Amino acid sequence: MRRLISAGTLRHRVTLETPGAPIPDPTGGGDFTQVWTVLGSRLPASVAPATARSLEQLRVNTVTSMATHLVTVRYLAGVTTQTRATFHDGDVDRVMSVTGTHDPEERHVVLILECVEQVL
Repeated sequence: MRRLISAGTLRHRVTLETPGAPIPDPTGGGDFTQVWTVLGSRLPASVAPATARSLEQLRVNTVTSMATHLVTVRYLAGVTTQTRATFHDGDVDRVMSVTGTHDPEERHVVLILECVEQVL
């Protein structure tokens, strides 16, 4: 069964970024600054709190990772566990680390991201 995604369910917006090459700190202290490369900006998405049941369904009856949110987007190549997702939630941007990715049935239609919200 092909899992389609209804445009009406994608009522949130997220930006997905992947780490780029670090650049040297301009102050010359020997530190480096992480630079992020945008994979997709303000993509339509569904963002929902992760529950034990929703995680179990993704992992075929086993819970193997902790997640605070499940983010569903149309398939986008290049999303990994190194990716970060910024959820544009009204006036506030909430940053989340991607801890797992799922491409249901390997059809490249839908991508479900397990995410943990970062406390800044």
